[in-house]
Amino acid sequence: MKQRSVGNSGLKVSDLGLGTMTWGVETDADEAAAQLVAFHDAGGTLVDTAASYAYGETERLVGQLLADVVPRADLTIATKAGIARLPDGRRIVDCSRGALLRQLDNSLRALGTDYVDLWYVHWVDDTAPFEETLSALDAAVAAGKVRYAGVSNYCGWRLGRAVTWQRAVPGRAPVVADQVRYSLLDRGVEREVVPAAAALGVGLLPWSPLGGGVLTGKYRAGVPADSRASASSRALPIDQRPQAAGIVEAVATAADGLATSAVAVALAWLRDRPGVTAPILGARTLGQLTAALACDTLDLPAEIRDALDDVSAPPVGYPEDVS
Repeated sequence: MKQRSVGNSGLKVSDLGLGTMTWGVETDADEAAAQLVAFHDAGGTLVDTAASYAYGETERLVGQLLADVVPRADLTIATKAGIARLPDGRRIVDCSRGALLRQLDNSLRALGTDYVDLWYVHWVDDTAPFEETLSALDAAVAAGKVRYAGVSNYCGWRLGRAVTWQRAVPGRAPVVADQVRYSLLDRGVEREVVPAAAALGVGLLPWSPLGGGVLTGKYRAGVPADSRASASSRALPIDQRPQAAGIVEAVATAADGLATSAVAVALAWLRDRPGVTAPILGARTLGQLTAALACDTLDLPAEIRDALDDVSAPPVGYPEDVS
């Protein structure tokens, strides 16, 4: 697996990241260990988690595996703060300085480490002063608890504001990454976030790179009984967007022509988009992860890449197209 710089920073990570959102919930400890070993053996280094995943259980599981399965020194650990899950399932967003730093300390204890390599503000919180939220990044880096700082789910103007605010005064922690939803089904970030990140030297780390599993093709003939969607009342992207079915079919056609999987095609397309550092793979099982890792050796021919670009292109108009 190739190593890439996160934006213009000195932080280098594998060009695919291992997501852990299902660990401790749908993925048990043995399955998580098998995933981590397979990812490490494939040359992967970036492991992505968050304080809110599984009410903190995910970070504890990652910490156990760092102690017993793969050495901490071999991995780049990223986690996020700003969202708390209550026992009744409600989500609380709190990106005040105090809340962020408390979550960071809890994350470090759970992970069994003195520092994390990359720490994100997980969500937007307009109830907390902007400068207060960013001051937590400064405090964490200054204390040696965080090596690099980032944001998550920030739109273009928020990203630009955060980066320029941090650069305005020497000694503040630079914002080097923005983790955003991005896939062939979700290209809205290309209107403003992608160009903003390119201009500012910020790396993009896409989550949900397979569109919630839709780009695998498993929903082409309905919802499989063993899928996550079968237990959810939410509409699938393939139902929400008229062009989604066409995108899925185009990916499947490309996969057939290349004698590979739809998973590999969709991930290879995203991995090599401008500004992307590493898509975050959120596999529930070792089999799903193995299928995703197959994209590592796939380079899409230009004609296939162009065809996928055309069928999935997001609408762009004024003022984004003014030049």
